[in-house]
Amino acid sequence: MIELTELNELNNSQVPSIELRRIDQEIFRLLSQYTKNNSPSLEQMWEMMDSVWDDMGCDNQNFDIDKINQFYEHPVWTLNGLFIEQDEDSLQNRQSICDWLKQHNDNIKTIIDCGAGMAVLAKLLATNLPDLSIDLYEPYPSQIVVARLSAYTNIQFVNKLNHNLYDCLISTDVLEHVPDPLSFLSEMINQVKPNGYLIIANCFYPVIKCHLPCTFHLRYTFNVFTYLMGLKKLNTLNGHIHIYQKDKTIIPNWVLIHLLEKFSNILYQFLEVVRIIYHQINKS
Repeated sequence: MIELTELNELNNSQVPSIELRRIDQEIFRLLSQYTKNNSPSLEQMWEMMDSVWDDMGCDNQNFDIDKINQFYEHPVWTLNGLFIEQDEDSLQNRQSICDWLKQHNDNIKTIIDCGAGMAVLAKLLATNLPDLSIDLYEPYPSQIVVARLSAYTNIQFVNKLNHNLYDCLISTDVLEHVPDPLSFLSEMINQVKPNGYLIIANCFYPVIKCHLPCTFHLRYTFNVFTYLMGLKKLNTLNGHIHIYQKDKTIIPNWVLIHLLEKFSNILYQFLEVVRIIYHQINKS
């Protein structure tokens, strides 16, 4: 069950009561419409997010930045953050990242979490690794997130990216939301010091409407592009959280990368046809 009591306990000086009421009302509306006993499944969370996406008039083929901004500022993302805090799979993923960072604590003192959302992972890291300095780069930080983090002196928000500043970058479930994921991947790599680390988890699948179809081809070829951008893959956690090291600092060959991006899209379309045919044969 998703507990909403924390929202009501926030001080009005941190989040105005009128804003809390608006968030509470919208979260209650979604929960009452899609769930019983405030206990949504992952699939029900996706349904709620899709309904808000449609309500905002968003289109994952034709990107309207104003509508997209409204979508990512909607209280459904507060609800999603509360769900993630209590979801067993999400808890295991966060703990795996935390455990890996503990093992490499001698080499990692500064971290940036790109697309931190409700900062669920950042809170875990700040508690378990108090010597870490954790920056959060989140284009849509809610007042609730800022208020929740006020007690953590080693967490701070940043509104711009700074090159070669961090020992480690974390990006979980971000690139599938970005219309130009390879450019943003390159920008993320630039934030990390030479020999630093990147922890990246992607979901290049159409499970929700805000996962952009233009990113799905990377399901098969993502590691090709990380290699071309100077990363060396070190490890995989829980089957889908990938650890990379910035093996060398290079200027990406964008002519080659864009050419391979086109090939990757063609390959994806071919593999999708093969997948559909395969499933049809299995059904018959």
